[in-house]
This record gives sequence, structure tokens and C-alpha cells, in this order.
Amino acid sequence: MLLGQKFLGGAPSSPWPPTKTITFYPQPRPLPQFSLRQSDGTQLVPGELKGHWTLVFLGFTFCPDVCPTTLTDLAVAQQQWEAIPDGLRPRVLFVSVDPQRDPPARLGEYAHAFHKDTLAATADVPALERFATALGFVFQKVPGKGYAQNPNDYSMDHSAGIAVLDPQGRLAGLIRPPLDPKAIAADLQQLTKVTAP
Repeated sequence: MLLGQKFLGGAPSSPWPPTKTITFYPQPRPLPQFSLRQSDGTQLVPGELKGHWTLVFLGFTFCPDVCPTTLTDLAVAQQQWEAIPDGLRPRVLFVSVDPQRDPPARLGEYAHAFHKDTLAATADVPALERFATALGFVFQKVPGKGYAQNPNDYSMDHSAGIAVLDPQGRLAGLIRPPLDPKAIAADLQQLTKVTAP
């Protein structure tokens, strides 16, 4: 029966084992070239995301609710991964979509306050738009009432999902809120075991 589905156009299956929190795409999607500035000033390019499962979340440091809540939940998951060898340990990448107010140093301080291993990066707006689009995410600046007098009076609307990149740096799936940190931790531990060399 399963063989017939495969050859007769049944629903394609994911190459990964079932998980509680991740919706996998039928096939992982390669990301286009990108270059982000990490909080330590170095460039983050696609090759640096290889070798680990990586969870990518877009946000900004002035975010009043979704960002700190998500990063807190991800930090709980990260604590569960600390026993995994560093060369295999899943990673969290927080990408600020607000480069105007989030210079790399500030971004690093913010992200590391949640967990020391969280990677943090940003770029100029066109590069961020290309990166977000490749992940299936969107963001936009929302001016506040006093924006005309104060150019820092704005917020950022952004996708609240978490992109899941496989150890080849491809977009493999998505985690949607509400988040279950313990289940995320267990899912990524399982995936790390399955894909470990």
C-alpha cells in the first residue's frame, strides 16, 4: 500500500522522523546566498549554519512581548541541549529585523541575556528582506503616533514562527506558536541523534 502511494502520487513524506513541534516541508529547501552581521562583528554566511540543527527566529530588541517570550522558551530548550557535544549541539539564531536600533553589540547583549549560546545577527533592510523571504517570513516597520517628530517611535511587525534549518543549512520545517520548550528540546535531541555522523 505504501509503495503504491509513493509511485502513484501519494503525499510525499519528510526525510525526518516524526516530531511533536516541527512541521516539516516535504523536501528541505536550500537557502539562497546571504550575509548577516553577527553580534561579534563577523559575517554569518550559509556555510556557517552547516553541521547543526538551527532554529531561526526573527525579532527585535525593543519587542515588548513575542520576542522575549520566544527567546525565554528557546533558552529552556537550549538548557536541555547543554550535554550534547558542541560540534553537534542544536543552535538558536536570533535575527533582528530592526538594524536602525539594534547594532550588533546591543543585539548580542540582548540575545545572550536569554542564553549564552544564542547566536545573534542582523543586516541592512534589503538583505534582511531577502533572508526573511527565503524562510517564508515577513516583517515591516509600523510608525508610532510621534514618528514624524521622533524617528525612533516605531515598532516592528514580524512573523512569530521559528524556521528549522537542517545540518546542511537547508530550510527543513517550521515551529509555530504556542511553543512547548520541553517538546522542542526533545525533538531537536532526537533529530541530532538521527543525523549525527
